[in-house]
Amino acid sequence: EGGDYDFGAYFRELTAHIDSTLRTLTGRRHRATSGLSMGGYMSLYLSARYPDLIGSASAFNPGPEFYAGEKGRRVLWRPKDHVPNHTHSMVRLIRASGDYISQYHEETRLAYARNEAVDFEFRQDEYHRHWATSIGETFAFHQRAFANPALDTRPGRFHHANAHERFAVWGWGFEARGGGAGYTVVSDVSETGLRVETRRWAPDGPPVAGREVAVTTPALYRAGAGYTVQAAPLEGGPARQFHLQAGADGRLKFTVDGAGCQVSITGPGAGVQAPVLLPVGRGDVLRVLPGVEVGLPVRVHNPRTEALKDLRVTLESDYPTVNFVQRNATIAEIAPGGVVDLSKELKAQFTAAAGDFAMARIRVRMVGTTANLEVLIAPEGMQAPLAVEILDGRTHTFPVFRQKGNQGGGFTEQRTVTEGKGNGNGVLEPGEEATIWVKLAQGLDPFDKGHWYRARVHADSPWITEAERLEEQKQREWTGAKELTSVVRMAAETPREVQIPLILRNESWSFHYTPDVRYGTEPLYQAFQLHRWHVHRMVVAAPEK
Repeated sequence: EGGDYDFGAYFRELTAHIDSTLRTLTGRRHRATSGLSMGGYMSLYLSARYPDLIGSASAFNPGPEFYAGEKGRRVLWRPKDHVPNHTHSMVRLIRASGDYISQYHEETRLAYARNEAVDFEFRQDEYHRHWATSIGETFAFHQRAFANPALDTRPGRFHHANAHERFAVWGWGFEARGGGAGYTVVSDVSETGLRVETRRWAPDGPPVAGREVAVTTPALYRAGAGYTVQAAPLEGGPARQFHLQAGADGRLKFTVDGAGCQVSITGPGAGVQAPVLLPVGRGDVLRVLPGVEVGLPVRVHNPRTEALKDLRVTLESDYPTVNFVQRNATIAEIAPGGVVDLSKELKAQFTAAAGDFAMARIRVRMVGTTANLEVLIAPEGMQAPLAVEILDGRTHTFPVFRQKGNQGGGFTEQRTVTEGKGNGNGVLEPGEEATIWVKLAQGLDPFDKGHWYRARVHADSPWITEAERLEEQKQREWTGAKELTSVVRMAAETPREVQIPLILRNESWSFHYTPDVRYGTEPLYQAFQLHRWHVHRMVVAAPEK
C-alpha cells in the first residue's frame, strides 16, 4: 500500500509556487513534463492527471505501470489504458531500439498512435541502453508546444479517468463517495452533459459497488436559471430526471450513481443535445469471434426532454477485416431519456489471423454526431488448452516456469495455491467463484515447456462475471509489471446445462538474451523482457443437480 501521502498531489502546489515566485508564462501551453524510465512514467501520469495544467509531455523509455490513488484505494495505473486523458495535449514518446523493456514501449506507442484525437509523435533511436536519446529533438518538440496557442483553449469536450476520491479538471469538480478502490471515468464532458462511470480496474473493470459521484460544473450556465438534469443508467432501466437551479456563480451541483449513467443537461445556454452512442461493453470495447455473423450492440440514447424521431444510423469502417451484413438502420422514435438497441438490425462478420486479439474500428454516424465503436477480434483457430484445472475453493500444486536471470535460461518450480470459493470439486457451479489454470505445451521462453498458467477470462454471457482481477509480479521482471488474471463468478441463477463459451488468455514471458546482436556499435548487454499472449477456447456449463 505504500506511504500515506499522494505522490502527485504536490504538483498543483509546485506550479502555483513557481508561478508566484518566478517570472513565468503561466498559460497551460507553457508547462511541460519530461522524464526517463520512472520519470517518463511520471511525466505521462502527471500530465494525464492534470491535463488542464500541462500542455505537453514527453517520456524517454517510460516505465509501463505503477499504482495510484489514496492509501486503501490504490489501483494499477498504466499509461496505455488512459490515453484519452491526453486528447487535448501534445505527447512525445522516445525509445531506444535496444532498451530491455522495448515491448512495453511499443504497447504504449500503439495505444497513443491509435487515438486520432491525441497530438502524438514518436522517435526510436538505434541505441542499446535504458537511457535518454534525441534530447535536442525533444526540447524542440516542447518549444513547438510553447508556441501553440491552441493548448490554452479549454476543450469543448473531454474525457478523464482518475483514481482519486476528489479531483478537478477543466473547471469541473468530482467526488467519488463510498466504495473501495477504483477509477472514476467521465466521458464526452461538455455543457450538454457527460457520461459518468466507475471501474474497479482499467480498462475494463466492473463498477465500484456502492459508489456515488458528486458533480460540480464550471460556471457555464445562467445564474438562477432552471435546468433539467437527466441520468439514464447504462445497464438499462428508466432515466432519472430532476430539476436544478444554477447557483449565483453559474454552476450546477448533482450526484449520480457510480454504476454508470449518461447525464444530459437541458436549459438556457446548455446547447443542442445530439443522440448518444452508449458503451458497447466493459471498457467501451466489443470482443467478437471471427467468421460468424455478429449482431452489433449499438445502443442509441435520446438525451433530450422530447422525443427524437426518424433517426438514421450508418456504420462505416476502413478495416478490411470488417464485413458489414447490414450497416444502415432507421429508428422511428426514441422517447425522452430512452434507449434503442439495434443489435438485431446492424450486423457484421469479422476476419482474424492467428495469435492474439486484433483491433478494428467502426464509425457510427448519426445526425449531429459521429462516434467510434472499438472492436477486438479473437484470433482464428483458437484451440482448447492442453489441459485445464478449475480451482473452486480447492488446493492444487502446479509445475510453473521460473526465469533464471538476466542472461536467459529457466527452470521448473512447484507452486501450491488455494483459490476460489465453492465445494472444491473442480467444476464451476452456480454461485461459485473460481480461477482457471491452463497448461501450455510451449511458452515464449525456450525452456518453458509443459508449464501451467492462471488465465484471464473473457465471457459474453450474463451468467459469468469477472469477480476479481489478480495482479501478481512477473517473477524477476525489473519493470514491476503485473501478470493480470481472473477470478470468475457463475451466477447463482444460471440455468442448468446452458453452454457458456469462454475465451481464456494467459501470458508467458522470457528474458530473451541474444549476446551476439548489436545495437549501434555495442553488443546487447541486457536481456529483453518479452511477453506473449496465448488465447484458448473453452465451454462451461452448470451441471445437473
